Amino acid sequence: MDKSSQEYQRMTWDALRKSINGLINKVNVSNIANILPELFQENLVRGRGLLVRSIMKAQLASPGFTHIYAALVAVINTKMPENGELLLKRVIHRFRRALKRGDKVVAIALVRFIAHLVNQQVVQELLALEVLTFLLTSPTDDSVEVAVNFTKECGQILGELCPKGVYAIFERFRAILHEGEIDKRVQYTIEGLFAIRKGKFADYPAVHEELDLVDSNDQITHQIGLDDEIDVEDKLDIFRFDPEFERNERMWKEIKKELLGEDSEAEDGDDESGDSDSNEDEPEDAAATTTLQIHDYSEQDLVNLRRTIYLTIMSSLSHEECAHKLLRLNIRPGQESEICSMLIECCSQERTYLRYYGLLGQRFCLVRREYQVAFEDAFAAQYSTIHRLETNKLRNVAKFFAHLLFSDALPWTVFEYIRLSEEETTSSSRIFIKILCQELSQHLGLAKLQERFNDDYMALAFAGLFPKENPRNIRFAINFFTSIGLGGLTKDLREYLKNAPKALMNAPAKASSSSSDSSSDSESNSSSSSSGASSGSDSSDTSDDSSSDSD
Repeated sequence: MDKSSQEYQRMTWDALRKSINGLINKVNVSNIANILPELFQENLVRGRGLLVRSIMKAQLASPGFTHIYAALVAVINTKMPENGELLLKRVIHRFRRALKRGDKVVAIALVRFIAHLVNQQVVQELLALEVLTFLLTSPTDDSVEVAVNFTKECGQILGELCPKGVYAIFERFRAILHEGEIDKRVQYTIEGLFAIRKGKFADYPAVHEELDLVDSNDQITHQIGLDDEIDVEDKLDIFRFDPEFERNERMWKEIKKELLGEDSEAEDGDDESGDSDSNEDEPEDAAATTTLQIHDYSEQDLVNLRRTIYLTIMSSLSHEECAHKLLRLNIRPGQESEICSMLIECCSQERTYLRYYGLLGQRFCLVRREYQVAFEDAFAAQYSTIHRLETNKLRNVAKFFAHLLFSDALPWTVFEYIRLSEEETTSSSRIFIKILCQELSQHLGLAKLQERFNDDYMALAFAGLFPKENPRNIRFAINFFTSIGLGGLTKDLREYLKNAPKALMNAPAKASSSSSDSSSDSESNSSSSSSGASSGSDSSDTSDDSSSDSD
């Protein structure tokens, strides 16, 4: 039969569909390692839609095996990311459609799939927080039940990756429980969820040991939002005549050769011998790697690494060239902080701030999450020791982190390290906050910056920057932002101070009266608190004068 004919192509299409369905339907924990090589023997470029459709159909039919299908998708995603992305798009699309139709059974099954894809790091954990926020914004019996099932499945990994977000979600669960507007049965499920959280999700592990098949360095994590526009590419599920069928089949053979190794070009009957050969080679490779592991406790290799990083940064013509060179260095896991610290050190040594360093830091944050975490730790370390830097270095470091923030390369949760009060800041830290906020206002605009700071979801992170514990700290923050030309950011603080209950306003007075014998002492203490607030404004003014002089 002519291979370019439509009849032959349809016949191979049907055979491909049956083969993929058969492999997906018989996968389990014990044979997943054997199913994957067989699956990669099939043309997963041509059958991309068939593969995704088969996995989703099997998962909906057997939600109890969701963790197995998620592990299968994680391995496929490392080799063929477009297949993993297509599955994510279709799962999210169908989940949104199930919510609109009120189909709780399908919604719970699909949300379970999303949770295990988050556990396998196929998709970012931000999608999980978006799903929970959407379900709990206007809670109903069904939406809360779906949210509880979702949190059970991925609560463990969310607690590790974003504990602040998990804390906010459980506070929302607590508020729903206290409101008592949902059914008693659903309230019991929330109480059970709190018990599971107390046990650290011991019965709901993120990834089972048998299904941890992907190395973290090989994993590809997609960024898809719940409200993003999604093209599910339905045409991939339907047979279509391909005028370049033979050429595409040859291309797939080359791809398959790269996926399975050089022995994959052998006939199907030789698959077992090829597997045995590869198994025989593994001990030799393992022995070779063990012989090459050298532990140097003198840290000379670390000194050499820092020297190489410094020379690379200073000798590169552009940030793209520098990032390319640094990523090719032999950076072991855990050494990402060395690149971050050297980058900040080189930036601080310049006479004026160079945008080159900000672009370089932005590139590293977007390339790998490990660098983003390292820069978060560097922000905390720099702010805690900011008093050791002279004014010029301080300005460069502040502008560097401002670039990472307004480019969204660094999460704005780093503001949780800042506590803006007279007692918890120094003149250096106030100059750092001033330059940081002024740079953000310059690049984002005051209106957009105010919108960012007023985000309810990030209220915990900005609580230290806009304190509301006592009137003295509130006045200090208002005076500080007004003196640096960003008084518009304190609109909510002014309203809060204006409408604060009398109990809050008299809290310092009551505290002082308890230690004194007369009511007159309480009045003097309340007046001293107001004078302290004014002195806080004076100190901020003096710090601003010093910063303006340095400018």
